[in-house]
Amino acid sequence: MASSAASLIEHFSQVPDPRIERSQRHRLIDIVIIAVCGAICGADNWVHIAEFGRSKYDWLKTFLALPNGIPSHDTFGRVFARISPAHFQDCFSAWIQSLLPKLEAEIVPIDGKTLRHSYDRTSGKKAIHMVNAWAVKNRLVLGQCHGEGGLDEITLIPQLLRVLALKGCIVTVDAIGCHKSVAEQVINQQGDYVLAVKANQPKLLHPLRQVFDRAEPQLHQDLSVDTFETHDENHGRIETRRYWTTDQVDDFAEGTAWKGLALFGMVEAQRQVGDQVSVERRYYISSLDNDAQRFGEAVRRHWSIENSLHWILDVVFREDDSRIRTGHAPENMALLRQIAVSLLQQEKTAKVGVQTKRLKAGWDHTYLAKVLAAGHF
Repeated sequence: MASSAASLIEHFSQVPDPRIERSQRHRLIDIVIIAVCGAICGADNWVHIAEFGRSKYDWLKTFLALPNGIPSHDTFGRVFARISPAHFQDCFSAWIQSLLPKLEAEIVPIDGKTLRHSYDRTSGKKAIHMVNAWAVKNRLVLGQCHGEGGLDEITLIPQLLRVLALKGCIVTVDAIGCHKSVAEQVINQQGDYVLAVKANQPKLLHPLRQVFDRAEPQLHQDLSVDTFETHDENHGRIETRRYWTTDQVDDFAEGTAWKGLALFGMVEAQRQVGDQVSVERRYYISSLDNDAQRFGEAVRRHWSIENSLHWILDVVFREDDSRIRTGHAPENMALLRQIAVSLLQQEKTAKVGVQTKRLKAGWDHTYLAKVLAAGHF
């Protein structure tokens, strides 16, 4: 069993202990590993985690020292309220990089999520806003960055990007993160970007509409355009997505500071349900070559962060219901959930959903060991 948790123990042993020496009745790494195991197995707060530890004491003792037994829920709460989120994140990033030293050709969506109940009216603390990076093909969290009170994602996204290895990756960001600093950061780290453009960038949206909002024959006559189309039918709903890209952006790019800008792209999404038809157009800028299929894959895969991470955090881990608010505990608990999601997504032997995997891990020590061993992939 010790070998299954070895990678986690090795990397998270580097978390600086915020406690004074005389108050250290429990080893910090024991506290962290119990919390990780508890988060995997369905424990969503400090009371749950302490109770999980007590019920699994004999098993935990096989690979943790536990010199004074299992910490109380108050101890878990106090320790995680004081651990530096930056240091905790650094250890998480080092762990992820050790598992995936190369992410070439990976699509990396970036998206924000507010911890709804992390605010504290008594102390005047505002809700914590997290920005997460997700690896689509590898199905794991690459990193997170946080700010208080809805801190602008344009500030948070470059901070997050700096800790990621982006060479050869395609970074996708929704319109709220469409900013020159984001494009520059991605290019500086030898990645590519696909940025959604909406009304928050009127000087950018206007030329995109001028390019694409015209009759298709004229579009192909005037520009070097590549196209790609997908067609899906499901439960009586027919969805057709048409992708257009052009690399003729020189006139616009020369007069702007969008580093690496090489492509304009548009998606036309048509949805038909019975006799009702709706059409929506979305616009993008990118550093990619003029390949509509590759562009389309990046656009569609962006939503993986919502479906494979944020939805699971909300529905399976009940993140929006969490009342953990003290000190740094909300950010650190969020990272514990993301460690758990990453490990559960990597465990492939159980052909069930993440919720059932959590239950199975709580029931079966052997299966929990398999989940922890997923940290060696």
